[in-house]
Amino acid sequence: MKIVIADKSHSIYADIICETIADAAQIRGTGIAKRKPEYIITKMENGNAVIALDGDLFAGFCYIEAWGHGKFVANSGLIVHPDYRNKGLAKQIKKVVFEHSRIKFPDSKVFSITTGLAVMKMNSDLGYKPVTFSELTDDQSFWKGCQTCKNFDVLTRTEQKMCLCTGMLYDPSKKEESKTAEHNYDKKVWTRLKNIKQSMFLKKDKK
Repeated sequence: MKIVIADKSHSIYADIICETIADAAQIRGTGIAKRKPEYIITKMENGNAVIALDGDLFAGFCYIEAWGHGKFVANSGLIVHPDYRNKGLAKQIKKVVFEHSRIKFPDSKVFSITTGLAVMKMNSDLGYKPVTFSELTDDQSFWKGCQTCKNFDVLTRTEQKMCLCTGMLYDPSKKEESKTAEHNYDKKVWTRLKNIKQSMFLKKDKK
């Protein structure tokens, strides 16, 4: 297994990456925005993606997006092929793409919005802190990317103040604090938060 910075030569995997993302979105039912192969290829050509390969077989992927003229970056589209799940690969990919983001965009704040408890745990281990959506980018191009998520109506209904996703942020200006702080992750707390959000927003949809 190797995890490398993707380039143009990896464009042959764009279709299976998009299919894997779409399948995961259907199974999970929330929190994953679909992407087109052309978009994925652009990320590869710009050196803004990480891919995991088992020989010639696709195993996992994640890409970098820059927003607000580079003030913010996001590690998005983290996906692992079903054949390679539950082996710790997602955590390895997340670490590589995070470190790559810090090298390419050293002064940018790195943020994430997710409903996945596993991703929240990985973010916490890397030094991300939970934040309100108001502390994330106000670049509307980013938020338009949520349109393919089935819960986009929740985001628009709350005027982008909150959704089923949880916002998390790594601020490089506070990196010394992040190094010394203990990143306590309580799965029960995060699960309760997720359930409260679902109860608040999904209940309204049924009315």
